[in-house]
Amino acid sequence: MRSRKGFTLIELMVVVLIVAVLAAVLVPMFTARLESARWSEGKAGAGTIATSIRAMVAEQGDAFENSTDVLDYCNAEDLYGKYFNSDCYTLSGVVLQTSGNYPVTYTIQIDAPDTVTGAPNGTAGGGTAASWNVDHWTLTHLGNWTRTMK
Repeated sequence: MRSRKGFTLIELMVVVLIVAVLAAVLVPMFTARLESARWSEGKAGAGTIATSIRAMVAEQGDAFENSTDVLDYCNAEDLYGKYFNSDCYTLSGVVLQTSGNYPVTYTIQIDAPDTVTGAPNGTAGGGTAASWNVDHWTLTHLGNWTRTMK
């Protein structure tokens, strides 16, 4: 009696089916984690801008002008990362308060790189646009993050 070595067609089809099911489950999970990691970089940049705003207000005191010049005060090199650059951040509503718990109010909007210029992803020499869910995050002076899908 001869024994045959190898796999039958049914066995191979079952293996292919199992691999396909695993891929269908794992790919969306990994994509969501990747997007979360990308936005973490953007949020870190917004935190850098917020720290620069507080430093600028502390340095200038009442002479602080209610403007968006804070992005010039902030070191632009600190805002360059793998996915975001200084063009991805929009600062608005910077106002020195005369009373209240917060000496300055502001709103920082972070846009996905491909919605801003479509080119540089945090590299001075350029790059390719990110291909991920296009939305943005907003940070207020209260430390509240809001996410808006476009």
